[in-house]
Amino acid sequence: MTQSQDPVIRLRGLRKNFGTFEALKGIDLDLHTGEVLSVIGPSGSGKSTLIRCLNQMEEPSGGEFSFQGRVVSPKFRAKAPMIGAGELRRRVGMVFQHFNLFPHLSVIDNITKGPRTVLGEERGAAEAHAMELLEEVGLADKARAYPAHLSGGQKQRVAIARALALRPEVMLFDEPTSALDPELVGEVLAVVRRLAEGGMTMVLVTHEMGFAADVASRVLFMESGLIADEGTAHEILRAPRSERLQGFLARFHA
Repeated sequence: MTQSQDPVIRLRGLRKNFGTFEALKGIDLDLHTGEVLSVIGPSGSGKSTLIRCLNQMEEPSGGEFSFQGRVVSPKFRAKAPMIGAGELRRRVGMVFQHFNLFPHLSVIDNITKGPRTVLGEERGAAEAHAMELLEEVGLADKARAYPAHLSGGQKQRVAIARALALRPEVMLFDEPTSALDPELVGEVLAVVRRLAEGGMTMVLVTHEMGFAADVASRVLFMESGLIADEGTAHEILRAPRSERLQGFLARFHA
């Protein structure tokens, strides 16, 4: 993996409050092009809030946030050029826990809706690209099917193809296998693995520790709205240093 010198995403002291509750208490993070970052931690530690802030689904309450050197959010006014939420979401794709497909649209229409409405692509070009993506995720034969006729694993693979249709530079995954039956997890992780091997810049919130150990170039352990530990996959998942991290990981090896 080759990393660029300047981070594609840079956070300094990022905070997010929900009323009086402080979900993120000051996050410092650099994400470089080509890096696969896994985020782990107990429920309520701020993992999903962090990833939702990274494409402005949640607006941070304070701190500094830049994407490729451009300042994100009007709250962070600076002399540097800014990037709006709409452009950020086009360039930072998001895959959710629960798929969020449009039930009234076929698979191919779910995938082409974004490119046609957001990027202004013509139907023919959008559908050609969608079919390429469906081939990549192993679902070319489901192009005309509707979400109700798909398994959970198939729905999630369609959701990944839909996010990729906007040609993002960064992909965010918020526990993409947590809503799946155990036997369907592998088919989704195989797609994520291929993206990682292809050099896609990614942030992956996951409880699949073995998978994170295999694909991540770096792992963050979050607790109580803070980054409690970070390092290589080996340092965090194979040779954890702190007792708190050791205790957290022990749950997955019981």
